[in-house]
Amino acid sequence: MNKKAVVIGGGFGGLSTAALLARDGWIVTLVEKNAQLGGRARYWKKDGFTFDMGPSWYLMPEVFEHYFTHFEKKREDYYDLSPIDPYYKVYFEGGETAELTPRFEENQKLFESFEKGGGKALKAYMEQSSYKYDVAMGDFLYREYKHIGQFFNRRLMTEGLRLGVLGKLDTFVSNYVKDYRAKQILEYAMVFLGTDPAQAPAIYSIMTHVDLNLGVFFPQKGMAGVAEGFASLCRELGVELITDAEVLKVLTEGNRAVGVETNKGTFKADVVVSSADYHHSDTNLLETKHRTYSDSYWEKRVVAPSMFIAYLGIGRELKGFEHHNLYFAKDWDKHFDAIFKNPSWPKDPCFYLSCISKTDPSSAPAGCENVFLLVPVAPGLVDTEEQRNAYFEHVADHVQKVTGEDIRKDLLVKRLYSHRDFISDYHAYKGTALGLSHTLMQTAVFRPRHQNKTIKNLYYTGQYTHPGIGVPMVLIASELIAKEIQETYGS
Repeated sequence: MNKKAVVIGGGFGGLSTAALLARDGWIVTLVEKNAQLGGRARYWKKDGFTFDMGPSWYLMPEVFEHYFTHFEKKREDYYDLSPIDPYYKVYFEGGETAELTPRFEENQKLFESFEKGGGKALKAYMEQSSYKYDVAMGDFLYREYKHIGQFFNRRLMTEGLRLGVLGKLDTFVSNYVKDYRAKQILEYAMVFLGTDPAQAPAIYSIMTHVDLNLGVFFPQKGMAGVAEGFASLCRELGVELITDAEVLKVLTEGNRAVGVETNKGTFKADVVVSSADYHHSDTNLLETKHRTYSDSYWEKRVVAPSMFIAYLGIGRELKGFEHHNLYFAKDWDKHFDAIFKNPSWPKDPCFYLSCISKTDPSSAPAGCENVFLLVPVAPGLVDTEEQRNAYFEHVADHVQKVTGEDIRKDLLVKRLYSHRDFISDYHAYKGTALGLSHTLMQTAVFRPRHQNKTIKNLYYTGQYTHPGIGVPMVLIASELIAKEIQETYGS
């Protein structure tokens, strides 16, 4: 075919798209601004500790397995997976804890302990969650949407109420359980989709099926190890992977993209795909006349949270933690309000704490613990060195109060990461860690387009586009993009 494609960005979106285009016969060059491939899924190593910098949950394994079938490969050709048991531990306000496990009957007993009939309610909730998931995978996620009629199709119109597209998740969950602990377990995943459960469409109850039925896994060498596997696939297919190459401009002639200009030179192309931050690509890499969206459009978007992250190497074992640990304040609405309504640093924050060394001892020196502490925070906050250091002390006190562990004791390695790092490393809009929230008006056809409005051979993939946030969703987006490119420009 001898047609050239340039892919901007070496995260999961860029790597997965590049491999698919190379499979289809394109001569592919991928350019990544950072020194390491993987995008947010990179490593940071210091003093014997190896930290996953970004994604830390491996969910929806069948999406990864499906992706590799496009190359007549298997996922295990590139990385191994281990199941995690328990899936995660939850700390509730007041000192109570609970563990969610691969054994559904144990989870039912847990819900029954929250409220009479809770076990039966969980079973019923899981049945509808599984049904919605199957419908979403079969009819919605692996489908491109270019106009509203494709979204409001016959299946949606006939089963829309059952699917919960128009209702709100928090209200929907309340139809099954009343206890706040049960509700929080069924709703917490919305944080990782960048959305307040009170505003998330009820169709996202599918995440409980993802969580408790499909299971939680740990990939060998972490999520950055998964990115390395995708990079290996690209190399096998002949993709040229260029790092430390920041794209300065998408080059155009008339209404066609003809390549990209980088700090390492110019790369010509017949098709360009950007997996970089969508706002950055649309507003900074193109002439104004070629922008798909205006400044006012972006200002009106509901931007997903940024993250306050602490990478901590601790010189002792932490006995009370599991691999994944979560804390939910009883009145967690205050935390969501501090993200979406009154942007500020949360005073009583919910948090996620990972001890990857519980599953992967090689991630820390012997007798030590590798800790990843995350607090979702509003995008666009002032993030000075003084602010983040003060907030770390506040959160560390909070963690000690909730769990009994002082994560500052025997601290060997510490790195704080937040808004300005997301901006400098990824050009992230307002420092978001995730992209755009999953509200109804930012779902499917209402998310940013996969194709530029005027430059038809310029495409976008990644977490901003349909189907949305999360590594599995990004892989699906790449499949949609590659299919359309091949149908339009392939031989």
